[in-house]
Amino acid sequence: MREQSTDETALVAAARQGDPAARDRLVSAYLPLVYNVVGRALNGHADVDDVVQDTLLRALSGLDGLRDPARFRAWLVAIAMNQVRRRWSVAQRRPLPLDAAAVDAVEGDFAELTVLRLGLSGQRREVAEAARWLDPSDRQVLSLWWLEAAGELTRGEVAEALGLSRAHTGVRVQRVKEQLDVCRQVVRATGSRDGCRALGALTRTWDGTPGSLWRKRIARHLRGCDRCARSATDLLPVDGLLAGMGLVAVPLALHAAPSRRT
Repeated sequence: MREQSTDETALVAAARQGDPAARDRLVSAYLPLVYNVVGRALNGHADVDDVVQDTLLRALSGLDGLRDPARFRAWLVAIAMNQVRRRWSVAQRRPLPLDAAAVDAVEGDFAELTVLRLGLSGQRREVAEAARWLDPSDRQVLSLWWLEAAGELTRGEVAEALGLSRAHTGVRVQRVKEQLDVCRQVVRATGSRDGCRALGALTRTWDGTPGSLWRKRIARHLRGCDRCARSATDLLPVDGLLAGMGLVAVPLALHAAPSRRT
């Protein structure tokens, strides 16, 4: 896994001393990482850009409180996850707009962005699409572990962002990987051109939107259907599929440096 480099640590130290150019370079260097963490955790929700910007602004304004510049990346990712949790907390308390589904459809989800911008196909594409089926709490863990598997974060940084010990983080990650594999099977089965008739009958009233209720219903069918089970026998370990996968490119609208607004 990639460790924070000496040059990056020096850049953090310069930014902490108030160097405007260093602050701009720091934002540019870490914007892709923050965008990918937040984007996948929130599945491309309309609030992603705001959460990304708030994360970077909080990090820049709090640099004086960072004792060790070498820990900047772990500290930044932890801030990002706190902002994600805060967003979900607010969303659960406020009434859902009548046109919320339409808004989300216009924004598109992060799975689709991942597929398109990274040119994914085959099982890598299925992994990206499977993330849609995870519950929000599992998707938050996935957003961090995905980047660990891709070589962008260390296990220690993932643990710190989750606020857990390394051992507990390992347990949480394993559970999410198992759930993701279930979701991969759901994606494979629902996308099959030579589909199972029983599954077709089960999903006749499904509108095609991924969700926990339909995930459970479809997964229950898959466990008892030999035909559907055979369609997933060639699934490769997800760790290998994510290894070396690049970051999703940041939208142009997010490239205005937040450091100039602090």
